[in-house]
Amino acid sequence: MTGTKSFTDAAVLLACIAIAALAQRTRSLSEPTQILGRPTDTSITLSVLSPDDGEVFVEYGTRPGIYSSKTKPTAISASKPLEISIEHLQPDTLYYYRLNRRQPGEECTFHTQRKPGSAFTFGVQGDSHPERRDRMYQPDLYRLTMQNVIKAHPDFYLTLGDDFSIEQLYNRDNFTPETVADVYINQRSFLGIAARSVPLFLVNGNHEEAARYLLNGKPDSVPVTVGRARLLYYPLPAPDRFYTGDAEPVEYLGLPRDYYAWTWGDATFITIDPYWHSPVQVDAGLGQKGPKRDDKGEVVKGEGKKKGDGRSRDGWGITMGDTQYQWFKRTLEQSKAKYKFVFAHHVNGTGRGGVEVADLNEWGGRSRNGDWEFDKKRPGWELPIHQLMVKHGVTIFFQGHDHVFARQEKDGVVYQETPNPADSTYSAFNREAYRSGDVLPNAGFLRVNVSPAAVKVDYIRGWLPKDETAEHKNGETAFSYTVTPRKAPTK
Repeated sequence: MTGTKSFTDAAVLLACIAIAALAQRTRSLSEPTQILGRPTDTSITLSVLSPDDGEVFVEYGTRPGIYSSKTKPTAISASKPLEISIEHLQPDTLYYYRLNRRQPGEECTFHTQRKPGSAFTFGVQGDSHPERRDRMYQPDLYRLTMQNVIKAHPDFYLTLGDDFSIEQLYNRDNFTPETVADVYINQRSFLGIAARSVPLFLVNGNHEEAARYLLNGKPDSVPVTVGRARLLYYPLPAPDRFYTGDAEPVEYLGLPRDYYAWTWGDATFITIDPYWHSPVQVDAGLGQKGPKRDDKGEVVKGEGKKKGDGRSRDGWGITMGDTQYQWFKRTLEQSKAKYKFVFAHHVNGTGRGGVEVADLNEWGGRSRNGDWEFDKKRPGWELPIHQLMVKHGVTIFFQGHDHVFARQEKDGVVYQETPNPADSTYSAFNREAYRSGDVLPNAGFLRVNVSPAAVKVDYIRGWLPKDETAEHKNGETAFSYTVTPRKAPTK
């Protein structure tokens, strides 16, 4: 994964700006989009993407409509993201801010890191799949979900992958830095509805193709190209005094910012990622180019059968890697937080189900035939991932990939599959993979309220106006449950 050279943040930024200069994409934007990211106790970053040239600055303060501080005016060029760092903030404080161009913008808010003992809310969504129009994705419903997110007033929001699918671009010979940029810009027009006041954290999915096995030593490889777009258009954390995470650079990209952890109030948040670290293909990917497909993903008539996708059939070949595992183990061991939340696209990064597949490979230690092979396959690792989460009292493991709401439990750890936020078919995709627990259809997001006494998870459903009934209204709470603090098992 690593190159032989040292890649500085400045070099990475220059590479990203070069990609943006190539793109010059304005057709997805009619007005500036704002994405908050990297919140800490004393700072936050605002990413601004504008369709026009101009000069911008941020005014901010702790009272609505009264802005006691402001950033320096900075020139912004059309279609080139600008990151504005807002620093020297007070810890555990709600701020109001507005972005100013030639005239004052709309007032938005953000909150710095909560102190232990504070109550707060965060949100989570599963796979939005914008490329699956009318099968799993409807833009108006996506906008409604983002508006519902704003109403929940979360401190931040996590998306669990498959929000930036690019295989169709590749398989139709339309994969360029410009078309990849369009995919990432398009999501800003939706996620930005919430992310102008709710800092955003992204988790890689299998369809992002930010994958180690696709690296080929060239600066225009698929994972490097998508990685540059991701880092350019979304302000994601890198290891610093506040965040820990992946400190291993990728050649021609720099730090991929794929896994990271931070503490907020009484909780530790940990994201993990097998895709940047597995030497084999983890799930559906580029493998071999398949037949041409239409805008709904259906095979074009006369184009032949779908070819093999090249994914690995050896579950032990899929891995988070030694470095990430030791970081994950260390993060759990060192956390003194009352709650621990872990986020990934899916158990082992592939398959269907939650606890049904949690015993397999490096996640649970067993091969598909039921034999325990962990000690042989992962020498030097203390425990499989699930057993490690049990040992250190993980509260909830959040995953996506299966496009349905499902709550399960295994050995005291809640396994929470997150719903699709934009599915106007309101389906329960992959329902058959879940043989236990509570399963509900799409669409919506999870609102998670954290307090010293308990964690409350609410499934907030989204409904288009034409689909509302007396029993179902947009913004309804379709399911709720509460989890009290767990104690790690005694030795």
